[in-house]
Amino acid sequence: MAFGTIPNDVRVPLVYIEIDNSQALSGNLAQDQNVMLFGQMINTGGDAGTATPLQVVEVPVSDSAIDALFGVGSMMALSAKRYRKANSYTRTFALPIGDITAGAAALGSYTFAGSASLAGTLSLLIAGQSLQVGVIAAATAATIATNVAAAINAAKNLPVTAAVDGTDTAKVNITAKWKGLTGNDIDLRHNYYAGEQLPSGITITTVAMTGGSGAPDIASVIAAMPDEWYNHIMMPFSDTASLNTLRDELLERWGPLKMSEAIAYTAFRGTYGETITFGEGRNDFLLSCLGTSKSPSPSWEFAASYCGIAAYHLAIDPARPLQTLVLPGILAPAKADRFAFDERNNLLKSGIATYQIQPGDVVAIEREVSMYQENAYGDPDPSYLDITTPATLGKMRYDIKVMVTNRYPRHKLAHDNVLAQIDPAQPVVTPKLMKQAILEVALDWVTEGLMENYDLFKETLDVYRDGPDQNRLNCVCHPDVVNQLRVFAALIQFKL
Repeated sequence: MAFGTIPNDVRVPLVYIEIDNSQALSGNLAQDQNVMLFGQMINTGGDAGTATPLQVVEVPVSDSAIDALFGVGSMMALSAKRYRKANSYTRTFALPIGDITAGAAALGSYTFAGSASLAGTLSLLIAGQSLQVGVIAAATAATIATNVAAAINAAKNLPVTAAVDGTDTAKVNITAKWKGLTGNDIDLRHNYYAGEQLPSGITITTVAMTGGSGAPDIASVIAAMPDEWYNHIMMPFSDTASLNTLRDELLERWGPLKMSEAIAYTAFRGTYGETITFGEGRNDFLLSCLGTSKSPSPSWEFAASYCGIAAYHLAIDPARPLQTLVLPGILAPAKADRFAFDERNNLLKSGIATYQIQPGDVVAIEREVSMYQENAYGDPDPSYLDITTPATLGKMRYDIKVMVTNRYPRHKLAHDNVLAQIDPAQPVVTPKLMKQAILEVALDWVTEGLMENYDLFKETLDVYRDGPDQNRLNCVCHPDVVNQLRVFAALIQFKL
C-alpha cells in the first residue's frame, strides 16, 4: 500500500494513521465572489478622502465610512453607496482614481427670472438627488440664485459645486467635482416628482452639464489591480479607449492560463440613436452595458447598482435570468425620454442591456445582454447573447478545476488497461477514473439547473492521454447550458 506521508521502512512501534482528504468532497462547492469597483475619488482639498489613489481598499457598508474613504460627493463614494444599496453582502473592493490632470470639469447652470409673488419651495434634482430651497415672498431672482448656490454647496453629497455668476447675478454656475467626460452625465432638472411646482412668478432656465473632457488612464488602473479573482467589475467609464483596455484585461483573465473570469458592468447615457450607435460599435462578451436614456440618475450609479444586483444573484444561480430585479434608488426618466418597446428591442439586438419601468416608476432589469453581437467574420453570433452564459460556463470551469485539484493533487497517471493491476490505495488516476469524476460533477450541474441533456454530455465526453506528452490528460466535453425563459408566445384561436 502506498502512503503519502508514512515511510515504508519505519520500524518504531506502534500505530501510524494517515488521513487523506482528497476523496472527502462530494458535490460542487459554492464559489466565493469578489467585486471590484472603479471610480474617481476626491484626493485633494478639504473634502478629500483618506484612501490612496490606485491602491485597492475594501468597501465598507456604511455611507459615512464610504464618504470618509473616497470623499463625500465623489464619483467613487456615490457609486459605492449606490452599489451597497443593491448588494451589502458580497465582499467588495474599490480601486479609487485621483482627479485627472489632462481634462476639464463639466459645467452647467440654473438661471432664474422673475420675482416670487408668494412664498414657496424650489424643488431641484441634481444627479438624482433632491434639493429643496425655500423662497420667501417678493424674493428676487438674484436672491434666489444666492440661496440656491449656498444650498448646493451645503449639500456635500452632491457631485457638484455652485457659484453665482460674476456677470449675471440671477445665474448659478454648476461645476462637477472632478474632471472628465463622466461629469457630462450629471443631470440637472427641477419639479421631477408629482406635485412639485415653482413658486409663483419664478421661472428657471437650465443648461445641461457639458464640456467635461478626459478620462483616467485605465492602463494604470489595470496595472494597479492585484492579480486576484474579481468575479464582477463596475466600470463607470464608457469611452472607447477605457473600454478597450478593460476588454483586453477581461479576455486575458478569461483565458485558460488564468481562469479568473470576470464580467464588467457599465452604463451609457444618451438618446436612442446615440445609445444604439454606441452599442453597435462594440463586441464584448464579458461586458454588459445598460442604456440609461435621460434618467436623472448618473451613469456610474446605474453601473454600480447593476453590478451589485448581478453579483449577488449570479452567485446564487449563474443561469437564472436577472429580469424584473429592481435597481434600488435608480430614478426613471421622464415618460417622454423612456425607450419605447421597439427601441428597446433594437437596443437588445445591438449589445445594449435594457430596463423596464415597473408600477410606481420603479426601475428594474429587463434583459441583461452582453455587448457581443458578431463572430470574427462579422456574421451574427448569439452564443454569448446573455451574460448568464459566460457566468454559467465560468461556474462549470470552476467546478472542474476544484474537483481536479482536490481529488488528484499529486497523482500518477496510467492507462486504463492497468487499472485492475494497481493497488486501489495507490495515488493513480486514469482516463476512465477522471471521466467518472467529471460525470459526477456534471450530474450536479443538472441538479443545480445549470445543464440539461446529461445523456448527451456523457456520450460525447472524451478523456484521453496526450500523445506527445504522456504526463498530460486531455478532456473534451460538450455541456448543454440551460436556457432562460425570456419569451412566452401563444396563439388563442377562439370560437363563437
